[in-house]
Amino acid sequence: MRILVVEDEARLAQTLAELLHRQGYTADISGDGLSGLDNAASDIYDLVILDVMLPKKDGFSVLRKLRQAGKTVPV
Repeated sequence: MRILVVEDEARLAQTLAELLHRQGYTADISGDGLSGLDNAASDIYDLVILDVMLPKKDGFSVLRKLRQAGKTVPV
């Protein structure tokens, strides 16, 4: 399972990714809403862990754009 972590606090994002790796998941990190939206829209992720307060585009806007684009990835 491939998971995208969209989190602007680098230490928290890295810790989450490391914990997911230990559980056997592949985890990638995006540090802001715009890159998170681009990555989440790529259809390669099975799950997105999305922070609400992000630079460039907040998490609610990211989720809204994903759903408007017909993306059904669990968030």
